[in-house]
Amino acid sequence: MNLTVILTALLLTSLLGCSDKDAQELYMTAQFEERQKNVQHAKDLYQELTTKYPTSSYAKDAHARLTILNQDKPKQE
Repeated sequence: MNLTVILTALLLTSLLGCSDKDAQELYMTAQFEERQKNVQHAKDLYQELTTKYPTSSYAKDAHARLTILNQDKPKQE
C-alpha cells in the first residue's frame, strides 16, 4: 500500500513538473510575441496556457497579461 502511494506521488510530481515546463515555454513565447508586436498570437498563447495549465505557476500571470491585452485598443492611424 505504501509503495502504491509513493509511486502515485512520484508520478503526479513528474507530471506536474512537465506541465509547468510546458506552461513556462508557452508564457515565454507569448512574451516574445508581444515584444515583436504580434499581439493576437501572444493573446492566443496566453489563452492556451490558461486553458491547458490552469494550475501552473504561469497561469495567473498569463491571465493578467490577457486581460491587459484585451483592454488595449488598436491605435488609429
